[in-house]
Amino acid sequence: MKIAIVLGTRPEIIKMSPVIDEIQENNTDFIIIHTGQHYDSKMSDQFFIDLDLPKPDYNIGIGSNTAIEQISTIISKLEEILTDEGVDIVLVQGDTNAVAAGAIAANKLKIPVGHIEAGLRSYDKNMPEEINRLIADSCSALYFVPTDKTAINLVNEGVDHKNIYITGNTIVDACKRNIDIAKEKSTILDDVIFDEYITLTLHRAENVDDPNRLANIINSLINLRYNIVLPLHPHTRKSLDAINLYDELASCEHIQIMEPLGYLDFLALISNTKLILTDSGGLQEEAITLDIPCVTLRYNTERPETIDAGGNILAGTNSTEITNNIQNILDNSDVYAKMAGAINPYGDGTSAEKIYNIIKEHYDLNSLKIEAASEVVDFEGYELISINDDITTSEFEDLYPGCIIQQVFSGSKQVYLGVDDNLNGMNVIVKKFKIN
Repeated sequence: MKIAIVLGTRPEIIKMSPVIDEIQENNTDFIIIHTGQHYDSKMSDQFFIDLDLPKPDYNIGIGSNTAIEQISTIISKLEEILTDEGVDIVLVQGDTNAVAAGAIAANKLKIPVGHIEAGLRSYDKNMPEEINRLIADSCSALYFVPTDKTAINLVNEGVDHKNIYITGNTIVDACKRNIDIAKEKSTILDDVIFDEYITLTLHRAENVDDPNRLANIINSLINLRYNIVLPLHPHTRKSLDAINLYDELASCEHIQIMEPLGYLDFLALISNTKLILTDSGGLQEEAITLDIPCVTLRYNTERPETIDAGGNILAGTNSTEITNNIQNILDNSDVYAKMAGAINPYGDGTSAEKIYNIIKEHYDLNSLKIEAASEVVDFEGYELISINDDITTSEFEDLYPGCIIQQVFSGSKQVYLGVDDNLNGMNVIVKKFKIN
């Protein structure tokens, strides 16, 4: 078996690091294709070294071009690489341009795609990441989803439940893997001037490119009575200058502005923080994994499980809401303890092992190959059926050939049941095919 791993940004590398470890530990052949979206070659190479990862076999070097240029270049280059390498599966992770391009290229070459962190939805198509998620999931053969909720998202879009695997999120594996490396290699805490602090990250276009939103956020921070450490993204700095707020922010004694941090320094920084204030997606996952309360500066999130678990709050960008939420958490020990103790919905840190074993099982069964249809199949429609017998999903589908259970409801609430779960008492929507 030969696996191709397509990576584009540092979050992808971080979340793929435990998967790469698992592949290596099983002595399986693989190649790493780095698209070069983080285009400083020295920084990029150093990042793999810092995380004790093998150097990429290929670096496409797309740089900071437009999204269309990036995606088209990646697809073109991947066609050459994947054809030459003869891989059995292509793994992508997340929602970047590299993910969308990698999934399209592999799909067109009839190579199965395994999408790690599949099924996430913000239901906001104004977000480029949302479109990338939809594209990748449309092209995938195996879906490695973090939670039941993300599995439900996929079945609601017509994905066959047989191809969906709830594995947890590799961010848990990655945090456990990399926190010790960070503590060993990073000295960033020596530079922090506060004993206790909030870590703030702010970079999303819908916040930093909107002068009113950005001003609301910054004004709430200027008036806070808590210490804040802010690793400042260059684009955010530029936007702050444009609305004449950078100097005022920098002059606040309770706010320490830092240059952008490398991953290990940042991991060390947030592992010591009291609260995370962010508009990032991945950081919502890291916060609940590290038992740190999180306030998210957005009006929606593709990580709703963190909110359901109680470790994350959506505050939007209204100054009053931001301030009230931070005060309620930091001034109320019961609220703080409840958020910090939220059960992590993303698993126990064994996601990478599960993902590898699933791929290996499919390979051993020769079920990775994409083959043309060999039977005439007519789609007959959907049917709602109430199940009143002890029967599992797989038993039902074996008993009624041509029927695929698409959705399952317990009363009026949709639930996700695996192939071996009992359907007794459930209402199911069945997708019916007539096989000639």
